[in-house]
Amino acid sequence: MAGAFLSPLEAVAHLATYKRLDGLSVKDLMDSRVHGGLTYNDFLMLPGKIDFPASDVMTETRITRNVILKTPFMSSPMDTVTETDMAISLALLGGIGVIHHNRSPASQAAMVQAVKRHENGFITDPIIFSPNHTVADVVNIKTRLGFCGIPITETGSLGAKLVGIVTSRDVQFESPETPLHKVMTTSLVTAPQGVTLTEANQILRACKKGKLPIVDEQGCLTSLLARSDLLKNQNYPLASKDHSKQLYAAAAVGTRPSDKDRLRLLVDAGLDIVVLDSSQGNSVFQIDMIKWIKQTFPKLEVIAGNVVTREQAANLIAAGADALRVGMGSGSICITQEVMAAGRPQATAVFAVAEFASKFGVPVIADGGIGNVGHIVKALALGASAVMMGGLLAGTTEAPGEYFYHDGKRVKSYRGMGSLEAMEEGKSSASGQANGSTKHASQSSSEPHENAATTRYFSESSAVKVAQGVSGDVQDKGSVKSFIPYLYVGVQHSLQDIGTRSITDLQEGVMEGRVRFEVRTASAQVEGGVHGLHSYTKRLYA
Repeated sequence: MAGAFLSPLEAVAHLATYKRLDGLSVKDLMDSRVHGGLTYNDFLMLPGKIDFPASDVMTETRITRNVILKTPFMSSPMDTVTETDMAISLALLGGIGVIHHNRSPASQAAMVQAVKRHENGFITDPIIFSPNHTVADVVNIKTRLGFCGIPITETGSLGAKLVGIVTSRDVQFESPETPLHKVMTTSLVTAPQGVTLTEANQILRACKKGKLPIVDEQGCLTSLLARSDLLKNQNYPLASKDHSKQLYAAAAVGTRPSDKDRLRLLVDAGLDIVVLDSSQGNSVFQIDMIKWIKQTFPKLEVIAGNVVTREQAANLIAAGADALRVGMGSGSICITQEVMAAGRPQATAVFAVAEFASKFGVPVIADGGIGNVGHIVKALALGASAVMMGGLLAGTTEAPGEYFYHDGKRVKSYRGMGSLEAMEEGKSSASGQANGSTKHASQSSSEPHENAATTRYFSESSAVKVAQGVSGDVQDKGSVKSFIPYLYVGVQHSLQDIGTRSITDLQEGVMEGRVRFEVRTASAQVEGGVHGLHSYTKRLYA
């Protein structure tokens, strides 16, 4: 009987006798004529060989033609997901947050400015006061921007002679009317113009000061360096930074004429990436907007969309888009597919658009349908350079809004930008509640502004608003400063199981047929989840 078996030593060589690899190639999997449209839950990737630790996995990815991040995580431009806190936290953790535009242009620009000023290398445009400014001016900066280590020059401008610096300790217990020349510190440690960033950081460490002014030979201020940024460099090694060592800032705008004025304010505030926010991106409005942006702000990166087909993508790529946002009706709070009968299952959409866009060097961002680490990795495997998350980040400490209790659970409001509540933003009653909503807290801005939700869904001129989203709440998830590291490590371990060392390696393996797939039946999906228990506790990370 033993002679009927092959030698175990021949096991690996015997694999070569099979006509094809186990499982399906991505092209076989994504043949919609055979399998129809697929979501992330409809398939799995087969495991590969592990010959490296998960910590070696690189998650660096290109999210636009010219912007590279250390992690593939983006937050959605929704008014219950991304404002200043989320944008700063995600950038520090290696991703990027896209600030929503369902508020006034000035308010959105202030958020962009807060992100750009949060962490710097050499600060080449610092806030500067003159000796005649007052303590009240310093307190105002502290309230708006979160810092108050401000250099004082003779004229209150860059390039003037440095005469002092004012810190939070200098203005404590002082009258708001007190002029700064009475309280500022005049004994200063400075560095000469031309000093390298490394040398300046060494001086800052040695002098133990909060700020290091950089001056020219005449003692005139040319730039500034902050100690707080040294600490952030140590605590957040993956931080998303531009060439000036400032955090990347991204924000959304619509495609109406008024959005051009909004965008000018955002660019003046330091914007790096603009996301053109539309439920259906293949429109003359968006194509014209892309062309105008590329002519007016040629260095600004433009993420266009949303699209789900090659035909949609082609028009936006031809117009000059630097990246594409893929998804239509796949979000947890979106009902576009149900109401409008238009859209596409998300996995099929991501693969179709990414396969086409890759031929032109245009990255794609998978927007919608992301519910866990596995969904993130599947989106990346299908060609996405990053994933955009809404519901997965809603409910975190950094998301806008206040916590409240619903059925005994601590929750935050979360709504689709196609919901009637979002479309009625700005029509608040005297009580502060948005029209039509008494259960969920309003995210309203007190300043008048064009409604972002109605422009996104081309319904600003409609007498009857047709909802393409819902409003609800999501359970408290804690801080993204714990949640994003969980997603990051989860992605590393998933790629390790698949046997790929980076996102690039994963995508190359998929296209070359080395990374294999399997379709999941309904029974297989049940089997792959928790089953057969009377009760259980599901803790995702510790």
